[in-house]
Amino acid sequence: MVYLGVDLGGTGIKVGLVTEKGEILAKGSTPTLRERPYQAIIEDIANLCKRVVRDAKMDMADVGAIGVGVPGICDPNTGIIPFCTNLGWHKVPFVEEMHKHIDKPVIVDNDATVAGFAESIAGVSAGSSSSVFLTLGTGVGGAIIINGKPYSGAHGVGSELGHMIIRVDGDPCNCGNAGCFERYASATAIIRMAKEVLPAYPNSRILTRVGGDQSRINAKTVIDCAKEGDPAALAAFGQYVKGLATGIVNIIHTLDPEVIALGGGVSMAGDFLLDAVRREIPKMVMYKTMPFARIELAQLGADAGIIGAALLGKQ
Repeated sequence: MVYLGVDLGGTGIKVGLVTEKGEILAKGSTPTLRERPYQAIIEDIANLCKRVVRDAKMDMADVGAIGVGVPGICDPNTGIIPFCTNLGWHKVPFVEEMHKHIDKPVIVDNDATVAGFAESIAGVSAGSSSSVFLTLGTGVGGAIIINGKPYSGAHGVGSELGHMIIRVDGDPCNCGNAGCFERYASATAIIRMAKEVLPAYPNSRILTRVGGDQSRINAKTVIDCAKEGDPAALAAFGQYVKGLATGIVNIIHTLDPEVIALGGGVSMAGDFLLDAVRREIPKMVMYKTMPFARIELAQLGADAGIIGAALLGKQ
């Protein structure tokens, strides 16, 4: 049996045909064109699914189910997507609409959740019974895997780890609260931290790298300069690691998972980031003489969304 995995994003739709072991047999993509009605976007998803199956020289009868990762809040029990900011969706009956085009079981879940699920099956946390996945991008997404299955809570929002409040009366967040984890552990956060320290370091390599135009600073700029020993970049990076480690320790104290995997754009810093986080966490963990979660880098990259979504259908 094979499964279709859909990675639905604000700019693009990716679909893959995946084996039970998480191997991709064929894949394709198409623009989301999110300004259109949801019915048109879902029809494109269905057509792309059919095309990928044909490209693999298989038939829809070979497909067990279709899993979909969505950048928003999902209700796996009803198939309704209550809220998806990137697409401007509210209360979209996703599964019902898909069934107008394909008569197969359809399962929807949050995109970070399915990526974390993929890592637990075919990536860095494979073999563990409990793991957490953090995607460190523009925001911070999260996935919780317990007993080998994604956990999203009673109302479908249980893995919104980026919106743990880690600092009372902290920086305002786009969600409407203040002090959220993603305000201190996202790519956006490290850019903000760099801009805040730059006045004290007028000769920073960061400014040289962007030609003095602070609007061109990105997370890679800051991390690359930190690797080169630039004092401003190291100051910003130190703040960032502290924020990231604080959120991770909260996860350890709450869930005690076997593995915490770091994905997303910031994780491309590799061992430079991983080693810094691993040094910081033991200082804050409550139980000093007991083991705690392994902190690792995610392995599956851009294919994690497809693989994890497809394997939802195997559950």
